[in-house]
Amino acid sequence: MPHVPKLVILDRDGVINRDSDQFIKSPDEWIALDGSLEAIAELNQAGYQVVVATNQSGIGRGLFEAAALNAMHEKMYKALATYGGRVDAVFFCPHTAADACECRKPKAGMFREIARRFDIDLTGVPVVGDSLRDLQAGAEVGAVPHLVLTGKGTKTRDAGNLPSGTQIHQDLRAFARALLSPAPQGMPTRAPCAS
Repeated sequence: MPHVPKLVILDRDGVINRDSDQFIKSPDEWIALDGSLEAIAELNQAGYQVVVATNQSGIGRGLFEAAALNAMHEKMYKALATYGGRVDAVFFCPHTAADACECRKPKAGMFREIARRFDIDLTGVPVVGDSLRDLQAGAEVGAVPHLVLTGKGTKTRDAGNLPSGTQIHQDLRAFARALLSPAPQGMPTRAPCAS
């Protein structure tokens, strides 16, 4: 069995923090989901590097500037530090769908950049998201897709057509516990293969 790096790739909005159809545009709007920061700290303490890969088209739409995004991430870093956790890198796509870039999920450009920067193969690496596009981007590079039912996760699950092998978890904390203690009681639910 090939060696899988101890790396986890997380979407941000709807996975780590609350999401909004009006976008998260400022540090005041960035509110961590219950248990998400503790989950990241638990992953770190088990030796995992945690990377965020997030679409942030609000920048491309002119709703907020990169400086506001950086301020949101500073808030996240400080909040994580109180739990002994960290995010090792944040990759973001500022483009809108109309820009037809290669980095906006469901395209896998951000994931390829993560692989290049960390000098690793992402085959088997867990990718956690709440939307189909998160899972599709991960599956394209051979990562294992994990759907959390926070954010848009329940709608994503109910819509079906999940990538083959998608594992489903209540939230980020449930994902972390399943990953760190793969005993039968912690085994995640697998989605049926898309036909």
